Amino acid sequence: MISFIFAGITYAVELTIVTGKESGTYYRFGLDLKTLGESHDFQLTVVPSNGSIENLNAVYKRPNTQLGIVQSDVLAFISRTKSNEMLRSVANKTKMVFPLYNEEVHLLARTDISDFDALRGKRVAIGEDGSGTYLTAKLLFEMSKIRPGDQVLIGTDDALAMLKAGKIDAMFYVAGYPVKLFSESVKTGDALHLVSITNQNILRYYPKAEIPGNTYDWQKEAVNTIAVKAVLVSFDFKSANCDNVGRFAEMVWNNQNWLAQNGHSKWKSVDLEYDLKGWEQFNCARKYIAKSKRKDPVRFNPVFEAIKEILE
Repeated sequence: MISFIFAGITYAVELTIVTGKESGTYYRFGLDLKTLGESHDFQLTVVPSNGSIENLNAVYKRPNTQLGIVQSDVLAFISRTKSNEMLRSVANKTKMVFPLYNEEVHLLARTDISDFDALRGKRVAIGEDGSGTYLTAKLLFEMSKIRPGDQVLIGTDDALAMLKAGKIDAMFYVAGYPVKLFSESVKTGDALHLVSITNQNILRYYPKAEIPGNTYDWQKEAVNTIAVKAVLVSFDFKSANCDNVGRFAEMVWNNQNWLAQNGHSKWKSVDLEYDLKGWEQFNCARKYIAKSKRKDPVRFNPVFEAIKEILE
């Protein structure tokens, strides 16, 4: 038991996780963790947010916000500002609990935009200031040396409306496919398409990814792009929160099968042992996970599960 017992009353460990928009996958992952925690004496409060930069700030500044979900390139973004002492401290104190799932970079544009490099001089929506999409788009332009004519800071819903109206040339959206907005609000008659991202300067830093053909009704061919990882992070706690986050990580580790079967579909692609470059796992999480590894728990194996399903 990890709850506290006093005078015969059991108290669950209270934790808070900051996620993303309520319509997005980060928030859904938070809700899945909340549901799992309820049966293991954790009371997890799930807080929506505007995304990675807000989440990073919350985990760094608020002792009662122990967990957050951010994009994996967030540390690359802040580490480039070497002259800012506060950002250096944020980078040093932010620790990975687990890598989660891939988020593909969707670049939606008019059909005359052939590839990423064709964004030079164009008007491009790059997400709201402080969002993960904003962060990634900024890094992509910096790494590629491609300079758009105008970088428009608006949310994805507004960006799609402007793109359909011809007021911008392209928009970024970083999210695991299929993106609900593109599934429901883009039609073949809109004359829009997903643009490939194959710039070699970008591929030096980001892993290749593919959005399969027919992911969306209006997208028949596979599209080459890049991906970032969603990452569950914590502050480098040295107090009771260290053990609380460590025990929470142990719970997640031991219940991967449950999450894959009962949570968001993206849990099926999560590899909690993925070697994510540039990130150091929180030592408190590592300590508790090591205990469970010695017990050799049965963890989710997608190949095994697929075979079992066929046999049944």
